[in-house]
Order: sequence, then structure tokens, then C-alpha cells
Amino acid sequence: MADFGAGAVDLSALGGEEAGPSGFEAFIEATQDNLEEEVIKRSVQVPVIVVVGSSRSPQSEELTADLRDLASGQRAFRVAYVDADAHPMLAQMLGVRSVPTTLALAAGRLVASFEGGQPRAQLEQWVSTLVSQIGPQLEGLPDDADGNAPGEPAPDPRFDAATEALNRGDFDAATAVYDEILAEEPGNAEIKQAKATVAVLKRLDPANRTTDPIAEAEAAPGDVDKQLDAADAEVVAGAPEKAFDRLIALVKAEPRAKERLLELFTLFEPGDPRVIAARTKLASALF
Repeated sequence: MADFGAGAVDLSALGGEEAGPSGFEAFIEATQDNLEEEVIKRSVQVPVIVVVGSSRSPQSEELTADLRDLASGQRAFRVAYVDADAHPMLAQMLGVRSVPTTLALAAGRLVASFEGGQPRAQLEQWVSTLVSQIGPQLEGLPDDADGNAPGEPAPDPRFDAATEALNRGDFDAATAVYDEILAEEPGNAEIKQAKATVAVLKRLDPANRTTDPIAEAEAAPGDVDKQLDAADAEVVAGAPEKAFDRLIALVKAEPRAKERLLELFTLFEPGDPRVIAARTKLASALF
């Protein structure tokens, strides 16, 4: 299992009470409709544990039941269950290859993951360490009922049309929505990031892809197109460092690798340490 470092907290001290007036739900079912608001954005406040499973898998059912039980009545973390049978595209977008797979998100980024089931005691220790090591670095939950921090603006309704298009698998329509917004607000960093994300998903097309782009790239190291696809897949799977290193190794010989690398940088904040490190490596590789 992934290790967050030494130290843990007693989960029993976190539970025993129903959700407070904020209406925070400690266990939810995640879908493409609520992924951004209830998983990605919520992980800015508290760690979110995403378990991708199937009712056909007894191991999935046991793991989900244990996580639901651990989450009950506390406000230090959230568990989001993804039904891989009902939402196969979402499972693929998360980089899941087998069920159950468990991912821990903090501030919108993957911080740990594991495949398969785990004994209850070991699972409890893993969650405890996540809460104690990662939780204090996040914003924490607000006190108001709707889950938005005081003074925080409501979600931009213009995103709704793009979300609906993505749910249909219509990447071009979603991009068109973002282009309309950027025509009015060319400096909108959030929209630029969203548009870049859609570009990556369109290239990968996980709903219709039957092969593993990373495995294909490893089997054909000289195929530039496969290396570009693998970099996209690694970013979507939460391993941007691997994607950056893969492309940096190609930049001198292949201009497309630099173009793709700069595009992938836009998916992250400029001050992200992984982007800063990659930019330094890129400069060294070019000069």
C-alpha cells in the first residue's frame, strides 16, 4: 500500500456523530456529472478516497463496505464510490485497470493508490495516515450548508453545457463552449485548463480505446505517436512526472514532443513543483 509517512490518528475519535449542519456527505457515489464538484473540488478541502469497484467483485463489495463504515459520521475525509460497470468511461479516465482500485486525492491530485482488497486493520491504518499527514495541508470544510466557503462565488453555469457535452462524449462541443468563453475572457486560466483537459481526453478517447497506450509505448520505444499517447495517459492516470520525463527525452529529436509537453503544462498551476522541475529539465535537454 502507498505510504504517506509515519504517524496516524485514531479513526474512532473522528466518528460517532452524524453529519453536521454543513450537510457534508462522507460517502457518495461518484459519476461523470458530480466528479468535478464532489470529488475534485472537495479534495481541496479534505482528502477524497475514490474506490472503483463492481458488484460482480466480492473483493470490491467488501472494500467498499469497509470504507463506507470508516467514513460514517466523520468530516475528516470523503469516500466516493465509482461503479465501473455503470460508468466504464469514468473508470478509464481515472486510469483504472482492475477492480477494486482505490485512489486518494488531495487538492485535485493523486497522492496514493492501491489495487485489490486490504485487510480491515491495514485499510484503517492507511486511511488514518492519509487523514493525519495530508488532511492538515488542505483547506478544511466550511461551516455553511451548501458547501461553498463564505464569499466564494457559485460555480460558473457556463460550465454546464460543456459538462453535458462531455457526458455525451462530444469533445468538440465541449471545446466550442470553452472557446466561446475564451473569446470574451481570453485570460481565464480555469477555462484554458478545462479546454486543455478536453484535448487530452479527445486524443485518448477512453470510451472507444481497447488498448493500453502506456504498454504500447513501452513495446515500441521508437514510435513517437505512441510516446505522445502514453504521455497523455500518464497525466490522466495521475503520473505527470512520468509523462514529462517521457516527452523531455524526445524534445531534441522531435518537435511534437515539446509542443505536447508545453500543452500538458497548462493542465497544472504554473507554480506546481512538478511543472517547475520539468521546465528545468526541458531547458537542460534543449541547451
